[in-house]
Amino acid sequence: MGDGHVRGLELSRRFYLEAVAPLLARRFGGLAHTAALVGRGSEVLGYDTERSTDHDWGPRLQLFLTAEDIAVHGEAVDAALAGSLPPSFLGYPTSFGPPGDDGTRRMETADGPIRHGVVVAGLTAWLTGHLGFDPAADIGLADWLATPTQTLAEITAGEVFHDGLGLLLPVRRRLAWYPGDVWRHVLACQWRRIAQEEAFVGRCGEAGDELGSAVTCARLVRDLMRLTLLMHRRYPPYGKWLGSAFATLPCGPGLGPVLAAAMSATAWRERERHLATAYEAVAALHNDLGLTPPVDPGTRPYHDRPYRVLRAERFAEALLETIADPEVRRLPLTGAVDQYVDSTDVLCDRDRVRRVAGAASHAGPGGVG
Repeated sequence: MGDGHVRGLELSRRFYLEAVAPLLARRFGGLAHTAALVGRGSEVLGYDTERSTDHDWGPRLQLFLTAEDIAVHGEAVDAALAGSLPPSFLGYPTSFGPPGDDGTRRMETADGPIRHGVVVAGLTAWLTGHLGFDPAADIGLADWLATPTQTLAEITAGEVFHDGLGLLLPVRRRLAWYPGDVWRHVLACQWRRIAQEEAFVGRCGEAGDELGSAVTCARLVRDLMRLTLLMHRRYPPYGKWLGSAFATLPCGPGLGPVLAAAMSATAWRERERHLATAYEAVAALHNDLGLTPPVDPGTRPYHDRPYRVLRAERFAEALLETIADPEVRRLPLTGAVDQYVDSTDVLCDRDRVRRVAGAASHAGPGGVG
């Protein structure tokens, strides 16, 4: 952030501790509540900059009550916040304008009641609405696979400022990462994505289609970045923050320049050479995990064609062999929703996601359709 600006998460934390919590104590005594900043927003993931202040950013948080207290006190709490919060906090207006045509809100100075950014909601209802399932109950296999990694990151990142209800922190621990066999399945499906296209960089280039080769390279780079995040038990965010998340990994400083060189190459053989270096580095990371017996990390020709590939299906097969859960073993190799749906609109619409995921779960080994 620039001089005079604070990161959004720090702003929200201080807003709760210095403004919201004292007001609740004065007006509502011992009302049990949980306060947090989770869900959507660049500041939840820690990627906000001064640019982020132009919409859906500011002194904001979620204030969660029990379902019973929402019914009895919800409107009164919202009204107390509107009538008693300070008009500004740390130099930022605490009032937000009405949603624009795109649904976003912007900070603005208010003369009357504060149109505050504190969401007062029932915790279970809010979590179920955001995730599409109740994470305090049993989390099924379909729940894991139908939930975008961006959504899982939104719930497990951010910060819980106070967990008076005693529910949100345990939920975040439950959702912190995939169960072991689900993790192996998702990793295997990510390797399979790479296996499906790794020969096309050379094939397109050999056919004189350097643009097609470059597009395939970009897809493979993205899949490698997502794979390394999965290897490090990090939910990959959607495209806007993928590079930012990748850069924080231990392998980021070494692998990033190799991937950048592949992306900037203008000839397919150079592109392929850099990708081969990246493949071998990521294959070594796989072996370091110890999830499977070691797999040869070296690249090789693609059958009798002169394209340098890893034969990434070898890593997928090795992972699939280690899965013990019979339900997971029976899954088609489509993976989680992010691995076969490539649309931000779909991944932000949980109902559509679950419809697509349901179709995939009934598809054959070849995937959807």
